[in-house]
Amino acid sequence: MAGDGSKFSGTLVLAATPIGSVEDASPRLRAELSGADVVAAEDTRRLRRLAGALDLAIRGRVVSYYEANEVARTSELLEALLGGARVVLVTDAGMPSVSDPGYRLVAAAVEADVVVTVVPGPSAVLAALAVSGLPVDRFCFEGFLPRKAGERTRRLHELATEPRTMVFFEAPHRLDETLGSIALAFGAERPAAVCRELTKTYEEVRRGSVRELQEWAALGVRGEITLVVAGAPPLDPAELTSADLIGAVRVREEAGLSRRDAIAGAALDLGVPKRVVFDAVVAAKPGRAAR
Repeated sequence: MAGDGSKFSGTLVLAATPIGSVEDASPRLRAELSGADVVAAEDTRRLRRLAGALDLAIRGRVVSYYEANEVARTSELLEALLGGARVVLVTDAGMPSVSDPGYRLVAAAVEADVVVTVVPGPSAVLAALAVSGLPVDRFCFEGFLPRKAGERTRRLHELATEPRTMVFFEAPHRLDETLGSIALAFGAERPAAVCRELTKTYEEVRRGSVRELQEWAALGVRGEITLVVAGAPPLDPAELTSADLIGAVRVREEAGLSRRDAIAGAALDLGVPKRVVFDAVVAAKPGRAAR
């Protein structure tokens, strides 16, 4: 079991950076960037621009740490940490390792019993949740959906009965298509919010049904996008029809589950006995049975 870190090792600092307005940079972020022995940045040019905007000098060594070199660079940074260095990890915006590089280094540091700490700060996920107008007592973060249509459809079918509010990241040029896929998997009237350019000059939050948001997105969207979608409404098992049961099995089979697992999963999520779901599938007409 990992402890609080070796007294001879350094410290890994995960530092959140502004997602838009540079004024959101915290005093601790300034201090960590100024005092670090090593700053690992997703984009070193953006880091230099941030430092310039904050009017601070980065005295430590600056290295790149992004998807293409993450594996190789992790061992180098771990060696520095074990040698006593204070390593600050930053990404282009927001918190490292949240849909950005960082997880490998954190896992390696924890495994090596190196102290890992955090400089909290701006988060597109939490900011979007807060302004969405949707329930935030329970939520899940799903990051970017798969780009390929088939894989995206399967992922969304898996989430169709998710009761928690869901947060996604999406590229602006794919938003229209993604909302269309969500409409098919969740229903076109599911409430949602598109948060665009959060904390920036042209910040915009669009709220409405998935159908309404898709109609808006079809006209063209620019900027950084965070998408918030309401969870599935609670179902009353007593009101479920055979079509509901068969449909729940079908979407799970289309997501790659065996029929047996699809029936078991549908029963669990819908709150009904497996036998009830099984009987509905067996009794279905040949042309409408789950395939």
